[in-house]
Amino acid sequence: MDMILAFVFIITKLLLFLFKFSTALDSISPSEFMIDGKTLVSEKGTFELGFFSPGISKKSYLGIWYKNIPVRTIVWVANRRNPINDSSGLLKVDNCSDIVLLSNNTNTVVWSSNSTKKASSPILQLLDSGNLVLRDKNDGRSGLLWQSFDYPCDTMLPGMKIGWDLRAGFDWRLSSWKSSDDPSPGDFTMGIERESNPEVVAWKGSKKHYRSGPWNGVGFSGSTEVKPNPVFYFTFVSNNIEVYYIFNLKSESTVITRLVLNHTTSDRQCYTWNEETQTWVLQVSVPRDHCDNYGLCGANANCIFNAIPVCQCLEKFKPKSPEEWNKMDWSQGCVRNKELDCQKGDGFIKFDGLKLPDATHSWVNKDMNLKECKAKCLGNCSCMAYSNLDIRGGGSGCANWFGDLMDIRLVPGGGQELYIRMHASEIGDREAKANMKIAAIATAVVGLILGTLTISYHVSKEKAKSAENTSSERTENDWKNDTNNGGQKEDMELPLFAFSAIADATNNFSVNNKLGEGGFGPVYRGKLEDGLEIAVKRLSRCSGQGFSEFKNEVILINKLQHRNLVKLLGCCSQREEKMLIYEYMPNRSLDFFIFDETKGRLLDWSRRFNIISGIARGLLYLHQDSRLRIIHRDLKASNVLLDDHMNPKISDFGLARMFVADQTEGDTSRVRLHGTRIRYRWSILSEIRCL
Repeated sequence: MDMILAFVFIITKLLLFLFKFSTALDSISPSEFMIDGKTLVSEKGTFELGFFSPGISKKSYLGIWYKNIPVRTIVWVANRRNPINDSSGLLKVDNCSDIVLLSNNTNTVVWSSNSTKKASSPILQLLDSGNLVLRDKNDGRSGLLWQSFDYPCDTMLPGMKIGWDLRAGFDWRLSSWKSSDDPSPGDFTMGIERESNPEVVAWKGSKKHYRSGPWNGVGFSGSTEVKPNPVFYFTFVSNNIEVYYIFNLKSESTVITRLVLNHTTSDRQCYTWNEETQTWVLQVSVPRDHCDNYGLCGANANCIFNAIPVCQCLEKFKPKSPEEWNKMDWSQGCVRNKELDCQKGDGFIKFDGLKLPDATHSWVNKDMNLKECKAKCLGNCSCMAYSNLDIRGGGSGCANWFGDLMDIRLVPGGGQELYIRMHASEIGDREAKANMKIAAIATAVVGLILGTLTISYHVSKEKAKSAENTSSERTENDWKNDTNNGGQKEDMELPLFAFSAIADATNNFSVNNKLGEGGFGPVYRGKLEDGLEIAVKRLSRCSGQGFSEFKNEVILINKLQHRNLVKLLGCCSQREEKMLIYEYMPNRSLDFFIFDETKGRLLDWSRRFNIISGIARGLLYLHQDSRLRIIHRDLKASNVLLDDHMNPKISDFGLARMFVADQTEGDTSRVRLHGTRIRYRWSILSEIRCL
């Protein structure tokens, strides 16, 4: 009878144990264990811990994957270097507060957490963050003994750190799998290089493969993907205790996302899960292009992805080996045209939109301003460049670079200002050339105006004023009332933007967002709430152009649709503000290239011909093919914008004039010379000649 009772007791305990594991457990205690075929599931069912065999391998590993995603996606592996050769794996927590993975057939320890902390009541738990933690069940404050987030594999999850904990001695670094069948650490790794100005670096073996550029308070200087968005927020911490980068989901976000190192392509990839298509969608991959490959252009060179060739020596530098450079071997980089003369005094030239150089040989000071930073660099003959450490709030802090400047690239829509040391005479050369260009442009413009006025001048000032008043169908106040009331009249079939929306998009018209300034007023870069990038032309109150030009541009360009005309997205006329909102052109205007000796090299003949053809197509449309017959009357290089593929788009229709169908020339009185309004004749033929 006693034997029967004992047998029933053993069977009952076994059934209870099996029933316990048939439910979704998220933890085990020292009195329990988990065998191959059983799993732990996090409380909300997000992640699952269990044994798996990758690809065609028959070896067994303990890992974590997404519970409800049909494509099994492993995010962490415990025994990467020591697989189990059969299905005899067993996981438990021993009496020394260690997590132990055993091969039950051989009774050998395959992997252990080697926890140095002890607890009276340890418990192993899988959290909904994907973090496997060993904690003290009786310590409600923290009681953390060990966590898998301190031992990353090839995947970074929200809440996981990449970097260093100098107190605990952690080097949080990702490492790729060797292959899809072998999760052991591959030679592609990513972490933070802990120099004075830390940055994220990816290595292939011991060689640098990619780097992000130093953190500038907003993002990494060489990255464009780290931007404010409704899904994630990013944090970078650098102090005497910790140096790390982390990203977290915003509380309202339900996006499933991960960063992973691809062992095949040697890329760091960001994926999000698409529930509708049941697939992982690639959002960002770095390196993004050839210019992200570390040191592609060698020292003192700038990598420009849209250029041919992509590698260009920095201004005032030349190829170290012209012969190799012309063979597209840029590894030797560039050297100075004129050696520095520290004793007699050097200066600096500012470069915009760059990924800052490799920070290995750099020095930083968080308390200096830019003026003090310049003086610090100028006082050290080995200092080759300087910049702000933090670009927020007008800039703060100081970074100095020493020796050759490595791994610089032009960052489309991003980057940072860098001041590079030059021989004093070369600073003067640059300023003299700039002044000569300004003088040449001014002379040409004055000559054009005077020549046109001499030939065409024939009517008195009074008649001109009368003609202009007749051409305006409504007064400025009427137009303001239309826009303020939101009415879409026959001339105003265009979205109206609130001033507050434009102020938010441009960071309250920050000087950091300013693209340039013309006769109309300043132009700012902005980003709307839906992520659309825009260019905002804001009428200056002291501008020589006024409300009539603003109205004229809204009326005309709103009725024009052509691939070589800039697209007007809307306007704003609130209070005393008048603004036009255009599509953003990332490559700025044509004069930015043709009047700059260095950037002019980017325009080879094929690109120049494409730009010429595009302008001609746009003019043909204006003069002949559009339902209106329009003369631009202000066609110049600064009014030809270039999109991301260097395609030209004609802009600025403030002085444009509409003609009747059979008219080829007309009169205007909108040109002013020394404050006097003068009438002159402008024709289609004269506009074509301006090209």
